[in-house]
Amino acid sequence: MPSSPSSLFLLSLSSLFLLLPLSLSSPFSKFPFTLSPLRLRSDNCLSLFADTSFFIDCGSPEPSTDAFNRTWLPDQFYSGGSTAVVSEPLRFRHVAEKTVRYFPLSFGKKNCYLIPLPSSGRYYIRTFTVYDNYDGKSHSPSFDVSVEGTLVFSWRSPWPEHLLRDGSYSDLFAFVGDGELDLCFYSIATDPPIVGSLEVIQVDPSSYDADGTGKDVLLVNYGRLTCGSDQWGPGFTNDTDSFGRSWQSDEEFWSDETKPLARSLSTVEKIKGVDQAPNYFPVKLYQTAVTVTGGGPLVYELEVDAKLDYLMWFHFSEIDSTVKKGGERVFDLVVNEERVRRVDVFNEVGGFAAYSLNYTVKNLSSTTLTVKLSPVSGAPIISGLETYAIVPADMATVPEQMAAMRALKDSLRVPDRMGWNGDPCAPTSWDAWEGVQCRPNPQGSALVIFQIDLGSQGLKGIISEQISLLTDLNSLNLSSNSLTGPLPSGLGHKSLASLDLSDNQLTGRIPESLSTSSLKLVLLNGNELEGKVPEEVYSVGVHGGIIDLSGNKGLCGVPSLPSCPLLWENGHLSKGGKIAIAVSCVAVLVLVLLVIYLCCIWRGRHDYDFAPPTDLTSLAAKRNRYQRQKSLMLLEMESQHAKGMPTLPLNSQ
Repeated sequence: MPSSPSSLFLLSLSSLFLLLPLSLSSPFSKFPFTLSPLRLRSDNCLSLFADTSFFIDCGSPEPSTDAFNRTWLPDQFYSGGSTAVVSEPLRFRHVAEKTVRYFPLSFGKKNCYLIPLPSSGRYYIRTFTVYDNYDGKSHSPSFDVSVEGTLVFSWRSPWPEHLLRDGSYSDLFAFVGDGELDLCFYSIATDPPIVGSLEVIQVDPSSYDADGTGKDVLLVNYGRLTCGSDQWGPGFTNDTDSFGRSWQSDEEFWSDETKPLARSLSTVEKIKGVDQAPNYFPVKLYQTAVTVTGGGPLVYELEVDAKLDYLMWFHFSEIDSTVKKGGERVFDLVVNEERVRRVDVFNEVGGFAAYSLNYTVKNLSSTTLTVKLSPVSGAPIISGLETYAIVPADMATVPEQMAAMRALKDSLRVPDRMGWNGDPCAPTSWDAWEGVQCRPNPQGSALVIFQIDLGSQGLKGIISEQISLLTDLNSLNLSSNSLTGPLPSGLGHKSLASLDLSDNQLTGRIPESLSTSSLKLVLLNGNELEGKVPEEVYSVGVHGGIIDLSGNKGLCGVPSLPSCPLLWENGHLSKGGKIAIAVSCVAVLVLVLLVIYLCCIWRGRHDYDFAPPTDLTSLAAKRNRYQRQKSLMLLEMESQHAKGMPTLPLNSQ
């Protein structure tokens, strides 16, 4: 039977779950969701919220269309699990009720549907849960269900017979602010959680007194009753409800004294003031009503859970044409002997018009809500009644740390059996992800990752750089796995006191970021690390802590380890090598500049001396002297020839 830990609340079978034989659905396109910025209502008013809806047939590989021509998506957005068909599918009228997704322990204790939403806002969320001996074991499972990290539904074995065979619906309203709806299932003992269908519809963000209750609460349905009518709503009849709400007949909630006196009223007349923002209550709700004869009160008895606050909505319409004016029908609305107010519907809105009011019951001490309409003048009348538990949203993991943990899940290749799905820390009543411990932040407003212990889990990935976002991490144990790659450069914050990465295949150097930590235990033995060990890390052992760096042939620079090469370290130039090369380059540059400077000085001294060198002058003089001698000899020969004398060779002496 549905129930919940005493620390939160017990979910009342008769009031929370609408035990309906048919399946809720809604018009849906072939796309994963429908979205339009404005929705035109029947009364020509506009809704300023996005019209987004998902209808998922859990366990089904194909889309389907129900008897009301509404399309359901094939199963998607789940983290794991398996599928099955109920044992007697012909007993269920709609395809979406015939298949289920269940989550055996091989997929971990926590599994989720993570549904991407186009925008943040308020959503109506509804699930169908059925067992029908799908596994042939005749054992209904025990499990919990959370929405956005807050525990909302619990199922405990054994279920009542009619639930086993027919299944049950449950619904709520919740704000989703991060663009992704997390709906998670948590196994109790070894039982596999189960779900038949899932529906998500975006509603007006101001609906149901959101400004008064705030965004940090969920409204869990403990009964949505239509008075004087059979069950109706989208998926059950052709009557529409803009929020996708279904309405359950109120008859089974009449008190014993009311049952023989109750009388139903109905009309086909148009009702004024319906389908209006922000709640968009449908016209059919106000076209029927219940009153009593005999002058007595009209009393409802609603089973709920103690120690919770409840938001109640009351719906009225004066559809009795014999009431002509205010004062003819007046009654007191009383909840648990507390007079809420005196009601005169005709005086408030006139005849054939919708009138609603809400009331919050604080810290209920009993498990029954008694609603009494006591007559003052004429017989009381009521058209509808809604009861919602106001469930405070549980703390969630800090968004940056949630992102870091999801990155670690991928980089470490965490196996499905560990159930790393949804929020790592929430709900706080569940265990955190396997191997993870959380605690509230100093402000008490969110949860942070305090410890990760994944030793000997067969991990084969790398350590994501996003681990640097875990600024509150106190202890990290990833020992005895097959992790490769370097240690993240941002590993280690002031909070880190224990680090065990021993017996992996990690490579590279020990990051300087560990020097800023408060480490008392450092186990890096059995890896392939190299390079100089930061002195602050090694000092852990000097100051009373424990450090083990053995088995890393490339580590150096501290006692018990080899000295580091002067110029080479970690497969590349060491810091000293880089300094030496830099100094050498500077020296060469200075020498070149000096030579250039000296040349400039020498040239400066001879800039205005244009005389040719001495040796060149001597050579030119000799050549000139030779040419003069040759010319004289030619003149002498010409003279002798003129006188008839024999000539001498030019070479003669």
